[in-house]
Formats: sequence, structure tokens, C-alpha cells
Amino acid sequence: MKVIFVCLGNICRSPMAEAMFKQMVTEAGLSDQITVDSAGTSNIAEGSPADSRTKAILDQHNIQDDGMIARQLSLQDYYDADYIIAMDQMNVADAKAMAPAGLAKKVHGIYEATPGKTDHYIVDPWITHKFQNTYNSLNEALPNWLKKFQNELNK
Repeated sequence: MKVIFVCLGNICRSPMAEAMFKQMVTEAGLSDQITVDSAGTSNIAEGSPADSRTKAILDQHNIQDDGMIARQLSLQDYYDADYIIAMDQMNVADAKAMAPAGLAKKVHGIYEATPGKTDHYIVDPWITHKFQNTYNSLNEALPNWLKKFQNELNK
């Protein structure tokens, strides 16, 4: 199974989600079954490392960020990924609009697997400067995705 987390530039939310989810997948013993990646809907920050504030939050929580470099979501990603999980409404809309015919159904909102919060999203901390809020939101949403994927893998 391949999961790609998506935000606008791939320097704040999606690399944080990628690093956090990789750790969760490893701790669950599923690294051989779930591949985790991230990308942006735009190429605005392509080639840049994760934002220093994202790295600082990950460091605070002892989460490896293993030198992630921003990249734009590619057409091949739609074929390779089982799930493309976007951080906000605009990311969802853009990722669906970029999808090749028949593949937009792979795009989901970050809280879609969280009961009672399926219409919630994560605001861009590059604008709000609230990187801890991003971590807290991801810490709430990501375990629900892990449960969903574990259920799918056990079928």
C-alpha cells in the first residue's frame, strides 16, 4: 500500500505528516506493507527542504525527517498511490483536478478517517505560524488512517 500526504508546497504539513506516519507505520510493524511519501499540489517550493519550524516540531517529538525535499505531485503518483491524503479543502480540490481520468477517487481529506470530524482540515502553518497546532491535528487524524489501513491489510 502506498500513501502520499499532500499540501500546497510540501514544506510544512505534508512532510510533517509523512515523518509522523512513517514512525507510526514502523512502530506498528507495517513498514514492509505501507510506503509513505509526501508532495505538494504546486511546485512553489520544489527542491526545498522542509520548513525549519516543521523540523523543529519533529525534533521536539524525536521524529526522523530524513532529509525530505519538496516536490510536486506527479501524474505517476496517482497510478502508484492507493491513497492521496490532502490537508485542506483547496489541496483536495487541486489534487482532484490534477488527477488523471478515474483516479480522483484516490484523493481524501486528512480527517476523512476520523469519526465525527470528516469535514475538518488542517490550516497552513506557513500562514498561521502555529506549527504545534499542525502537529496536534496530525496526531489526532493519523492514527485513524493507520487503523483504516490495518483493517484493509487484514482483509
